[in-house]
Amino acid sequence: MSHILILVAHPDLAQSRVTQGLLDAIAALAPPADWVVHDLYRHYPDYAIDVQTEQRLVAAAKLIVWLHPLHWYGMPALMKLWLDEVLRFGWAYGPGGQALRGKDLWLVSSTGGSAESYSATGHNAHPIEDFLLPYAQSARLCGLRFLPPLLLHAAHRVLDAELQTHANSFAQRLLDYPNWCGPAQALDEIEIPIDARPALFSSLAGGAD
Repeated sequence: MSHILILVAHPDLAQSRVTQGLLDAIAALAPPADWVVHDLYRHYPDYAIDVQTEQRLVAAAKLIVWLHPLHWYGMPALMKLWLDEVLRFGWAYGPGGQALRGKDLWLVSSTGGSAESYSATGHNAHPIEDFLLPYAQSARLCGLRFLPPLLLHAAHRVLDAELQTHANSFAQRLLDYPNWCGPAQALDEIEIPIDARPALFSSLAGGAD
């Protein structure tokens, strides 16, 4: 099995039921599997991300798992900062940015709302896929294959038995990777001009953004 990096981003993991339940499921496996669990909030309580360390971890993995609850229809703050600082222009995307090309990205997340709430007639007014478009496009930009997400809806109300089944499914997919992913498809070649980055463009032009 290929090397797997599980990036955990829960602002209060000690109070978590779902995210902690998934982590407990894989911690119980023996013998230890070929993955690294990396808790961002534990490593960076001051939000001072060590970019080189994070890039080394990502570069060593074939499968990158983003494990976090959805907060305001997106990722928690530290996960977003990680994205901003680690997946840099010229490293993860853009001219010369090939470090992640051909790897897999798997989002494992949970929502407070029910599955029915993520529909045209639900109170969120859109299907969940609409809210996950930034994830899919970020993966595409970096040459990552965005695998079908594993989601648990109505996380605050889920019964213990259902949560355990969900956690077991998460663990089994990690063990079975990459057998459930399907055949690899040709990746898009996205050309990004060097002046597409405002900070870089401003620097070249001698101005400030």
